[in-house]
Amino acid sequence: MAREIVLLTNPVSGRGTARRTAAIVVPRLTEAGFHVRQVEGRDASETEDLARQAVADGVESLVVVGGDGLVHLAVQALAHSDTALGVVPAGTGNDAARMLGVPRTDPQRAADVVVASRVRTIDLARTGGRRFLCVLSAGFDAIVNERANAMRWPRGQMRYNLATLAELRVFRPIDYTLDLDGDVRRVRAMMVAVGNGPSFGGGLRITEGASVTDGLLDVVFFHPISKPDLVRTYPTLFNATHRDHPAFEHHRVHTVSIAAAGITAYADGERLGPLPLTVTAEPAALKVLVGHDWVGAEHD
Repeated sequence: MAREIVLLTNPVSGRGTARRTAAIVVPRLTEAGFHVRQVEGRDASETEDLARQAVADGVESLVVVGGDGLVHLAVQALAHSDTALGVVPAGTGNDAARMLGVPRTDPQRAADVVVASRVRTIDLARTGGRRFLCVLSAGFDAIVNERANAMRWPRGQMRYNLATLAELRVFRPIDYTLDLDGDVRRVRAMMVAVGNGPSFGGGLRITEGASVTDGLLDVVFFHPISKPDLVRTYPTLFNATHRDHPAFEHHRVHTVSIAAAGITAYADGERLGPLPLTVTAEPAALKVLVGHDWVGAEHD
């Protein structure tokens, strides 16, 4: 009997890239002996409902074809279930695929990860009724997201570049209150990030070293730096050398509460809502399909 998986596609992800990618991977999966049920959600609510139905039907894996936003929706349904999450990246950032060791530029090789069916169990992070897989951000980067989301033009990455330039002109360090496992800190910082995984924003390794199997959250923040220094520091996030900056601070905790006036938090690139909020580590909460170089490979 064929093994059944559900292939969940975001039809608008990457301006249609997801549909084209799905058309490439389906033959590979069927050739490997899977029965592939293809579904598409017209909006976030329907997409999450489709993911929950896959869990209710007891399918082996839910494979999402899209970006980190689609992964985020799927995680809400798959947490603490026996259905594993598979990812075929077709978005802009693809940090979930990066974390799981899934090839990001070759759909056939991404499909091969699904075929191999190497299942591992990893942690999630939870805030209120929502969970996230990669990183929550609350600071300069989140303010840029807010501005970019309000812009109608241009589309794509350029919109975020323009939003970044606009915010740099007016940005001031933010006064935060942080509760790190009961240790209350009042800090003035450029941003705060909470990582279950190591990267966000398309490979910005802000919480480099975060493990998805240690049952802990990685909380990082930058104390105030000048705007020119902020501009110089940004590229170092791609190779994680920002950790050597004297303004950088890193903690590992089970729970963190974050409060700051007028700041909205984002997780996995999705808007969560305004601070304050509390984030808690949720150990061994999600089954995933991983490639050979996933971030937990050292434990294999």
